[in-house]
Amino acid sequence: MAGSYAELDGRIWMDGTLVDWKDANVHLLTHAMHYASAVFEGERAYSGTIFESRKHSQRLIDSGRALDMEIPWTVDEIEAAKYETMRANGLEDAYVRVLAWRGAGEDMGVSSSRNPIRVAVATWAWGSYYGDAKRRGARLDIAKWKRPSPETAPSHAKASGLYMICTMSKHAAEAKGCSDAMMFDYRGYVAEATGANIFFVRNGEVHTPKPDCFLNGITRQTVLGLLADRQIKVHERHIMPEELEGFEQCWLTGTAAEVTPVGQIGDYNFEVGAMTRDIAEAYETLVRS
Repeated sequence: MAGSYAELDGRIWMDGTLVDWKDANVHLLTHAMHYASAVFEGERAYSGTIFESRKHSQRLIDSGRALDMEIPWTVDEIEAAKYETMRANGLEDAYVRVLAWRGAGEDMGVSSSRNPIRVAVATWAWGSYYGDAKRRGARLDIAKWKRPSPETAPSHAKASGLYMICTMSKHAAEAKGCSDAMMFDYRGYVAEATGANIFFVRNGEVHTPKPDCFLNGITRQTVLGLLADRQIKVHERHIMPEELEGFEQCWLTGTAAEVTPVGQIGDYNFEVGAMTRDIAEAYETLVRS
């Protein structure tokens, strides 16, 4: 996309009302801008249907509760808001961003229990997250930042603050000509990319990190279902860095990434093999069915 997201045309749903895109603003003293008190969902619509939409809406509410934010909208109401926004923008194939945050209110310190919880929905056309990587395989850096212990942050929530180290890691990767970065967790195990889960293939079997300190993505769960349908053995386990050398194939999963092959992680190379292509094609078929 060329230009600023702030300058797009269209409508954004904010707290129950559709407003012009350029008028979807918040006050400088919005609590979330200072303390990252926000949760969000990224979703994709295909031919007018948002894939796994209700699961995303429920996760938004659950993430809010994990941050002591009771979102004042039900799953059904959030569902209606997403589709209303898509219709208002004339979109059938779209990226859908739902955001809930602590707004400006009576509190401006760390504590913010008296501030309102606000919700917005924006939709726009968004192509492939990694450009042409679906054909040739994405190139990943290895991040210096690690996914934190679940004792330090609510790692099961899709909380905005958890993405700070992801932004820094992706910036560093892009500076090296990479598409993204793979992150280790606080124990040194392979974890995920900055916004996508990761899978590996060895000898016809799949290995994927156990999501005990990072998000168990909805796309990840979908792909596990596709693998089960094919009776492919999957090992959900802790993966050590030195194991990367022995894997033959690799792919990423995420709403934005969909299923994207990986060709390189640091000094390790992977083929865009038959299983990777099959799962990517099966996912494309599923989301458009």
